[in-house]
Amino acid sequence: MGKLILEERIKYPPFESYRYKPELLPIAVSQTDIENNLTESEAYETIRGLPPPFRIGNKSDWLVERRYKLDETTLKLDEKHAQEMLEAVPRDSVVYKQRTGWYLTPNVIHKQARNIMNFSVSILLIALTYLFLEPILSVWGVPSIGTGRVRFGLLDYPVLAVVVVPILFVPIFMRISANFSDLIKQRRFLRSQPKEPKIVFYSDTTSGESLEVSIEFPEAKPDWKSMSVLWRVGVLPPSRGALVSALGRDRNGQPAPGLTTELPHHWSVDLDDGTGGGEDSPMQNQDVKGGLFLKPMRIMQQSKITDVGNERTTIPAPRGNWPGTIFSPLIRIHWEMVIVINRGNRPELLWVQPLKVKHPALYCVTEAIVNSGRTETNHPLSLS
Repeated sequence: MGKLILEERIKYPPFESYRYKPELLPIAVSQTDIENNLTESEAYETIRGLPPPFRIGNKSDWLVERRYKLDETTLKLDEKHAQEMLEAVPRDSVVYKQRTGWYLTPNVIHKQARNIMNFSVSILLIALTYLFLEPILSVWGVPSIGTGRVRFGLLDYPVLAVVVVPILFVPIFMRISANFSDLIKQRRFLRSQPKEPKIVFYSDTTSGESLEVSIEFPEAKPDWKSMSVLWRVGVLPPSRGALVSALGRDRNGQPAPGLTTELPHHWSVDLDDGTGGGEDSPMQNQDVKGGLFLKPMRIMQQSKITDVGNERTTIPAPRGNWPGTIFSPLIRIHWEMVIVINRGNRPELLWVQPLKVKHPALYCVTEAIVNSGRTETNHPLSLS
């Protein structure tokens, strides 16, 4: 006789996870008692009527896992569960605050500025190395370049600095101009938002199966050239409070590895896990809760992009064996349908529709597809 336990384990990738070594980070573990005094056969019979367990990734990499244990023994399930099950998402959750409705595409200059920044820093390091080695090179008789002086006012500056420093400021000015452009674009959009599309589902939304829908826009704008649609699944950041508690940390103490110090607003309303530091999306209009730029899920897989038909449109399922919708404080598996509207020379417009997807009947194992978490580098069209 033993105790049946639901165990959730997660090692969620922080913002720009390529800077971290996942095998060195701790796994957050949360356990919930289901029932006491059960034999092994009774435990198996009980969990066949519960949502199936799953594992995304592995413990030496990024990990999201739900499993059932009888005391300290993990129960292995190869049989089908009693039914395909659907778990509810609270109406006040981050999904409805941050991943529902109309979204804009950030200015492409953000991505270009980031690439130029890497180049600028490389030029600066090369210039500093050269200035450090220049006296030695002069002793060896190597002619020096750029070590002369240029006077501005009462001060003299190295010629090399006059050339290199402006290069460093170019990406900064590019980001500033792109942010102002995005703010203007957001204000214009809020003054004349299109009406919501009418979406009809003709199939059950079950993980691993195709999605059949019809999409109609009651108010199409003249510059809307074409429309395409996809659906995708991913893992949303865990609640900061639940993550800190599962790691055995004090919320007011030193942050866990990968987390930054808690700041007000976004984390207090559960819109951020505290790893992006404000760098995960461009400057946003504060009048819209959650913003007008769609933040990517850092573990995410999407389907192929399909053109929207006049009647019904069939969208293939995302690759991989994924669980259905889950929303607990620690594990949040989220499904959504994204309609991409091509507006010619203007950036694409997105409509995001959250989906309640049923679990498959079997144990799910899939790879953790990880991205940087930056909005400007995770456009739906660039990920397919």
